[in-house]
Amino acid sequence: MQVNIKETTPIRPSPSPLSQDHVLPLSSLDIDRNMNVTFRYLRVYVNNEAATTNNTKNPFNVIAAALSSALVHYYPLAGTLRRRHEDSRFEVFCSGDQGVPLINATVNCTLESLNYLDDPDYDFVEQLVPDPSPDDGLVNPCILQITMFECGGYTLGAAIHHALCDGLGATQFFNVMAELARGADLISIEPVWDRTTLLSPRDPPQTDGAIREFLGLEKGSEPYGQAVGKVARACFNVKDEWLDLFKKVLLQKSGSNFTTFEALGAFLWRAKVKASGVAGDEVVKFTYAMNIRRLVKPPLPAATGAMAVFQYGITAGNRVSGFTDWRHLGHSTVDFGWGGPVTVLPLSRKLLGSVEPCFFLPYSSANAGKKDGFKVLVTMQETALPAFKKEMEKFSNQDFEL
Repeated sequence: MQVNIKETTPIRPSPSPLSQDHVLPLSSLDIDRNMNVTFRYLRVYVNNEAATTNNTKNPFNVIAAALSSALVHYYPLAGTLRRRHEDSRFEVFCSGDQGVPLINATVNCTLESLNYLDDPDYDFVEQLVPDPSPDDGLVNPCILQITMFECGGYTLGAAIHHALCDGLGATQFFNVMAELARGADLISIEPVWDRTTLLSPRDPPQTDGAIREFLGLEKGSEPYGQAVGKVARACFNVKDEWLDLFKKVLLQKSGSNFTTFEALGAFLWRAKVKASGVAGDEVVKFTYAMNIRRLVKPPLPAATGAMAVFQYGITAGNRVSGFTDWRHLGHSTVDFGWGGPVTVLPLSRKLLGSVEPCFFLPYSSANAGKKDGFKVLVTMQETALPAFKKEMEKFSNQDFEL
């Protein structure tokens, strides 16, 4: 299957919100060296006549118009990331003639024939999402692609630089686009850009505990610098009953209750370490992203787009496993008039200093038979994958080794 790129159109905010060029600063969290990366993911939409409010309209035209209107409020997404001369920190340059590149593409197959991309051929899926070079990702920190399928369904691929927003912030932006696409006159969330005030460290900066020892970049190292060889992706189903039993065993052994993310994350982390044959005296790190909006006092405004990452950067040591939970980011609410996405699929291979990320994902809503539990998408060394699958078989067989 070959994706046909028809055209790429720069979508500018209309009417322009800018009377003159200006620069927006980033916070200390945003300039973490691990944030200098583009995260890529895909939303899959079926031709759902029962949910259609735009049944006579072309999805590309509807989304392009909604993008133009949303950028009036969220114009930094059309800006350019550049480094300041005095200290090389990133900043966002905003000009009235900037726009977000929107790629218009087609493919000659149906989504049903691909099981709605619930567990897809990743070589094919890579064609559905923009993949800018590091330099292009700074010039255009937000790039979108709409690919139409023969069935009338479509996919929306996004490549967004992490310094601009986190996953929840990006979802808020897409929800605003969706509201406008469905005919809203007003948007539900107005963005706030006050990062240096809201997200700056204390003066002088203070850290509690040995944080720098565990998270700071070693001298001379770079984020994502570890060489792990050829990597592969694999998707695993996780049933609620397996998790309930596993957490019950953990409670009996430790006397402590654990969340699903904590319990399953620990099992996956240990399984990856065992499958990869890591030496017993080697330091191995477990890193994860979390939403700090409710923890900051006073609370952050709804649309700040914050990222909770230690400002010095997570070490690019030999073994870093990055974990994130995408089950509750609100992806399903992004409805452009044809119903919400049936599948959401991350494609990023760089997460929090790791080149072996792990995502907790909801099942595709097009798969009526899979409502129990969720799925886990793992990226790891190709040579270690067979051993990792055997560890996951122990989990599904409830053969827990503690």
